[in-house]
Amino acid sequence: MLSQLSPAIRQYLLVTGNYWAFTLTDGALRMLVVLHFHQLGYSALEVAMLFLFYEFFGVVTNLFGGWLGARWGLNRTMNIGLGVQVVALSMLLVPAGMLTVLWVMAAQALSGIAKDLNKMSAKSTIKLLVPDSQQGQLYKWVAILTGSKNTLKGVGFFLGGLLLTVMGFQGAVLAMALMLVVVWISSLIFLKKDSGKAKNKPKFKELFSKSRAINTLSIARFLLFGARDVWFVVALPVFLASQLNWDHWQVGSFLAAWVIGYGVVQGSAPKLTRNAEASPRKQARVWGALLTLCPLGLSLALWQDAPIAASIMLGLGLFGILFAINSSLHSYLIVSYARADGVSLDVGFYYMANAAGRLLGTVLSGWIYQVYGLVACLIISTVLLLLSTIVISALPQRGEQ
Repeated sequence: MLSQLSPAIRQYLLVTGNYWAFTLTDGALRMLVVLHFHQLGYSALEVAMLFLFYEFFGVVTNLFGGWLGARWGLNRTMNIGLGVQVVALSMLLVPAGMLTVLWVMAAQALSGIAKDLNKMSAKSTIKLLVPDSQQGQLYKWVAILTGSKNTLKGVGFFLGGLLLTVMGFQGAVLAMALMLVVVWISSLIFLKKDSGKAKNKPKFKELFSKSRAINTLSIARFLLFGARDVWFVVALPVFLASQLNWDHWQVGSFLAAWVIGYGVVQGSAPKLTRNAEASPRKQARVWGALLTLCPLGLSLALWQDAPIAASIMLGLGLFGILFAINSSLHSYLIVSYARADGVSLDVGFYYMANAAGRLLGTVLSGWIYQVYGLVACLIISTVLLLLSTIVISALPQRGEQ
């Protein structure tokens, strides 16, 4: 069956399969760590801080990973990412007494490195599989990859909770590690060699030498994901637990369902943003403006003492739909604008900005919520989204960069 498909399709399926398998373990591991350390008595903010290295090393990895991908080939960086994730999972198989905060943070640091090597490689590889003239097809493939990733991340949340219940912490981690080893070996055998390797090996200084379009997209992405995580990562779960008195399994299940729905919308984004390739600036500006109104409206509703649960449900649902469309559109634009030769340099730089935005949002989410509350987090989110929309409006047309 697979032999009848074109080489490009086969490579796309292999890359997507790798990405899916990795994403399942990434989402499940996050939920395992959250639930396990909550059982040990850690507060929500303390648990969030366990992921600080995960986000920080995502910034570093995207910067250097893009350079390595251009020099070594994307198949190697993807396989390194899978291997590093196996090591990160194996670190958590030590006896319970050795699972100190620093040890878990170190394991999460490796997992952050692995995740962003895998993502950068997957997104960059798609650029090389689609002719430059077929921008509509490129948008669809990027949307499917991005949307399915987030859907599976939500499934991973459920999987992590299920495995923890059925097999315990170490049993769950061992099962995921063994599954990923099988995927890793298959990838080493079948993934096309030297995909994405630049014809001329890039110099280190090229990490920071970007076109106006790449810099514009990177700044917009930094602000976009900072705006999401400033209220979603820590503030929202703590608010649901403390103000609405939800149990932890309810919070986890609700957020997992939200992420799954978010991924479904991402995968459908090309149908919702028609002619995105013909006028990327207008599409990004319009959808960015609509998204900016969402946290603003929710903050006003909470400030005016509207029904809290109903406002959160409606606001979060609308935010998820609009954010998914914006994220998918931005993901397409970076792949579209990136150079074909050494594509991972541009994509890696862009996702470094993405990771930096998540890091900023994570830190601000805990601090602003603890000091000023959820409404303040939503106001900061609104400001960041407004800035992101203004920045993306300056994006040049393709060919003018």
